[in-house]
Amino acid sequence: MRRLPVFFVLDCSESMVGEPIDSVQEGVELILSGLRKDPYALETVYISIIAYAGIVRTLVPLTELFAFNHFSFPLGGGTHLGKALDHLGQEIDRYVLKTTTEVKGDWKPMVYIFTDGRPTDEYEQAIQRWNMQYANKATVVAIGLGADVDFSILKKITENTISIDQITPEYVKGLCKWITASVVSQSISVGSNQQKNDLLPLDERYMRLAKDALSISKNKVDENCATFVGRCQKMGKPYIIKYTKNLQYKSPADLNINIYNFKLNTCSVISEEYFTWSDHQAPNKQINTAELDGFPECPHCFAETAFAVCGCGNLMCYDGYRESVVCPWCRRQISFSSGGGDFDLTRGQG
Repeated sequence: MRRLPVFFVLDCSESMVGEPIDSVQEGVELILSGLRKDPYALETVYISIIAYAGIVRTLVPLTELFAFNHFSFPLGGGTHLGKALDHLGQEIDRYVLKTTTEVKGDWKPMVYIFTDGRPTDEYEQAIQRWNMQYANKATVVAIGLGADVDFSILKKITENTISIDQITPEYVKGLCKWITASVVSQSISVGSNQQKNDLLPLDERYMRLAKDALSISKNKVDENCATFVGRCQKMGKPYIIKYTKNLQYKSPADLNINIYNFKLNTCSVISEEYFTWSDHQAPNKQINTAELDGFPECPHCFAETAFAVCGCGNLMCYDGYRESVVCPWCRRQISFSSGGGDFDLTRGQG
């Protein structure tokens, strides 16, 4: 039986922390559950999961549906889409069987690329390599999650670019039902020894074809969110704080002097694996704390604030009543004062 390879290439950058990454995790599991109910898909479909943040890794190599086990998304700083495309090409070369004079190989792979922003690596040459070597070997659908996606980049990879405006369980579920139906449709068509190239009609309650391709200025940091990593002072475990860009003041149209700040979105527990998945070579960019609205409690010990800053420049939590504590980063004993005004702090890449 000829296989139908399906690759999911998933953005696991730190801007996805919280509801977005949870929604995508649930969505992929919904796709797998739906495919297992279809006899054609069970016979032909093989799934692979590739994750990218500051590094790229294959979480699950091509695996038949019934043998596919549960997996968990990582999280890291950076959005290395260029490296993800290079890695995807290597996986296709390695695992997708080619047709020869003696045997028919696998069907053309289906690829679903998810992202919520824009790349933070040097992606241009990777896109050129993909288009020269692999564009005709795979059917690619690029899915932009949320309102901050640079579709001008995704359209260089494929014309099949889909936008969903909200990264919520409802919208991601609607998207994943469409993906499930698309894969089932392909599995049925290859069962008849033919393969379709057209997209199924979109459920416009949740998604639309991305026709606009406005370019966002090239930057090594996501300007639509601000992320910071801290450690629990008592337990030493890491957490991540995410702020999202917020329109604080909208001026009359003729003035064009809108004022933005960053509003607290979530403060979530992360694992030590985050540091493995992050790009440590990226240049540091700072933000002033005057631009931040809201300061969370520690998600580990529930200390009063997770936004206490040590002299080493790292964040930690502080319960507000002890005169001195030990920094979980540099291990120095420090004391805090409540004054001092606003200051600059290094932010993550998003």
